Amino acid sequence: MNFRTSDIKTNSKKIKTLTMHKFQKIFGRQKAVIGMIHVEALPGTPKYGGDNGFIIEKALKEARIYKNAGIDALMIENMHDVPYLKNHVGHEISSLMAIIAYLIKRETGLPLGIQILAGANQAAMAAAFNSGADFIRAEGFVFGHLADEGYIDSNAAELLRYRKQIGAEHIAVFTDIKKKHSSHALTQDLDITEMAHAAEFFLSDGVIVTGIHTGSSADLEEIKQVKKATKLPVLIGSGITAENIETYLPYADAFIVGSYFKKDGYWENDLDENKIRSLMKIFHRYHS
Repeated sequence: MNFRTSDIKTNSKKIKTLTMHKFQKIFGRQKAVIGMIHVEALPGTPKYGGDNGFIIEKALKEARIYKNAGIDALMIENMHDVPYLKNHVGHEISSLMAIIAYLIKRETGLPLGIQILAGANQAAMAAAFNSGADFIRAEGFVFGHLADEGYIDSNAAELLRYRKQIGAEHIAVFTDIKKKHSSHALTQDLDITEMAHAAEFFLSDGVIVTGIHTGSSADLEEIKQVKKATKLPVLIGSGITAENIETYLPYADAFIVGSYFKKDGYWENDLDENKIRSLMKIFHRYHS
């Protein structure tokens, strides 16, 4: 399948200029490492502990650790909110995420992103707009897939119209393709480059490539193919470590790192500042 190749080629130079300009305006550099903050369970979710002050302070503490260790950017995510709602969350989630993001942005001044699980992209956009964050990570932007929350339908049209309506076009939308933790049987006749083409055509600001689950490495050959096929920034969304980042550096523009920065490499554990410093030292050896 060749997804509107002629249309994409016509606009590819313009798309590359605009998207890379937005990317570099956000991060202030050509490549960046984004450190994940997995916010504690939020109000109304089964694991919620009842203390919003603790939730906020823990997120701020992690933001400080990241900044002290030299991270380029941050992203917050409600990963403790299991089991995840699909596509929509209540204001008790989005409002607290916005407060946390606002406080992190005010204290660190670092580029900041928001993801609200699962696929609650409009809620993430609202939280980003109200907090002064710079980008969101969006699931289900193009093509549908079957996730553990159920079927996630494509939502690019609704999301970008919402962004336009609230005046948030400065906020970048980085979009997963062939998302982790999901079955892609319905689109098995499409390779990942076709999904990247579709995301580009539907005005994504960057595509995210991952392994099959949290902490697993992305396929290097797939990343090379995506980088060659699209003019968009390419982000790697899982599996980056101090041991492998050098291999991926030539083929991606940003690296979202969560599990590796935690003690014992497990996403629920506390941050290990030494691991952050180790990875950033290698990264800045090539991109100061």
